[in-house]
Amino acid sequence: MQFEVFTLLPEVFPPYLESSILKRASERGLINVRVHNIRDYTRDKHHTTDDTPYGGGGGMVMKPEPVFEALETVLGLNAGPTPPELDSNIPIILLTPQGRVFDQSIAQELSQHPRIALLCGRYEGIDERIREHLVTDEISIGDYVLTGGELPALILIDAIARLLPEVLGDPTGAQDDSHAMGLLEYPHYTRPPEFRGWKTPDILLSGDHAKIEKWRREQSLLRTFNKRPDMLEKAELSKADKKFLDSLKNVER
Repeated sequence: MQFEVFTLLPEVFPPYLESSILKRASERGLINVRVHNIRDYTRDKHHTTDDTPYGGGGGMVMKPEPVFEALETVLGLNAGPTPPELDSNIPIILLTPQGRVFDQSIAQELSQHPRIALLCGRYEGIDERIREHLVTDEISIGDYVLTGGELPALILIDAIARLLPEVLGDPTGAQDDSHAMGLLEYPHYTRPPEFRGWKTPDILLSGDHAKIEKWRREQSLLRTFNKRPDMLEKAELSKADKKFLDSLKNVER
């Protein structure tokens, strides 16, 4: 899968992309992240990418010319009034607090595309013509404001990449993650079996895989019930799940 990242701060990306799972995925050719400096697509000697907003007000606004130039050149889009989605099936995503809030289902949706473009905003914002005539999607990572779209872009790359086949060492690892199955993930333990008097649950040492799976499911339900009960409204629940949750509600009363 190929990620095309457009940013004014390309130096932000290598330290994270060249570490751990993403580094190994890149080395194995499972992902390819190309980071493009928007300043390289300016046409003035000062490489100007921002200007003061019409109508006054504080802050600076990203200019449309270099952004359009960068994306049209890299993605091979036709310059002009034709909407980019008619020329390309590549999602062009603006990272902005005004976008739809990113979650696991969106990560799964985007993982189906072979190529994705991520546009990192900066300053006070972007010229509205970029939003109206270039980007095809807008994504937020939460209801708060950052200084730019670089961190959100890294979050999308990480969340999407781990859903791709062979990226994780465990073939089913992404399926068991919190949110992936509609619930929070169950607790994990490793050696030693006892630490400072705190013991690993006996069932995990029993070797009875059916009982372990049942325990893990119930622990996921319990953790979700206590920490994120809102998630239970959308989760796919079996009769056994509902019975277990009813028992928790009865105890709570």
